[in-house]
Amino acid sequence: MAYEINKNGKLEYFTSPNLNKFDEIFHCFTTRLGGISQGPYESLNLGLGTDDDLQNVMQNYHILAQSIGIEDGDFVTSFQTHTNNIRIVSSIDKGKGITIKRDYRDVDGLITNEKKIALVTTHADCVPLFFYDPKNGVVGVAHSGWKGTLYEIAREMIYKFTYNFKSNAGDIIVSIGPSLCQSCFEVDEDVRDLFLNENQEYKKFMYSIGEKSYIDLWSINEYMLIKCGVKKDNIENMNICTKCNTEKFFSHRGQKGKRGTMAAVIMLNAY
Repeated sequence: MAYEINKNGKLEYFTSPNLNKFDEIFHCFTTRLGGISQGPYESLNLGLGTDDDLQNVMQNYHILAQSIGIEDGDFVTSFQTHTNNIRIVSSIDKGKGITIKRDYRDVDGLITNEKKIALVTTHADCVPLFFYDPKNGVVGVAHSGWKGTLYEIAREMIYKFTYNFKSNAGDIIVSIGPSLCQSCFEVDEDVRDLFLNENQEYKKFMYSIGEKSYIDLWSINEYMLIKCGVKKDNIENMNICTKCNTEKFFSHRGQKGKRGTMAAVIMLNAY
């Protein structure tokens, strides 16, 4: 099985067995279970940009922080606009989005080599990508929806590791978290053509029925990572679809846009 389910009271989250081998990091992908939000946001909504009551979202972050043994001010959140922009995070960023205001936007990926900074991206069908270089002690997380995938945020993250932190791509461990499976990512010809115009090889990762096409974002990201030098054996796909499992996950497509979001979190532990 390419994932492990962890529970703490009502709160439930998924982790990657490949990343669980490393005691020096913590990572998780939350479910919709364990929080206080109501209605379409029930219950652990971690979406700062949703129409949910902000106090509920903040309390949900507090619940998550307590569950994983950190302070609310240890979180650093992205400001997602479907770009391939990645922010290098340091201790001066701690709490941004949760306990203090963010002074940035258009950030869909976060990376750091500093301890006890919980990097957060949020998701409700878009692909979460977790990164860890165990040799240099660097972690990253990315929000890779279809636009982020098209703009190659996975490649940008590997570049940040190798250029800014002197990592070797072959040492980096990557996990692909819960998100839309291929059969649930139905697109029209315009989106299909954007991918084909970017790289004809992407045709291997799609099929069409009538005027609709179905794109495998998981496989495109894996293909991209391998091209960047990440070893195939170092890439783990949790292989869980958010739309197929709306009892556990929020899904933009499954809930027709009225939904909360889950969080992808990764952190270098303090010890």
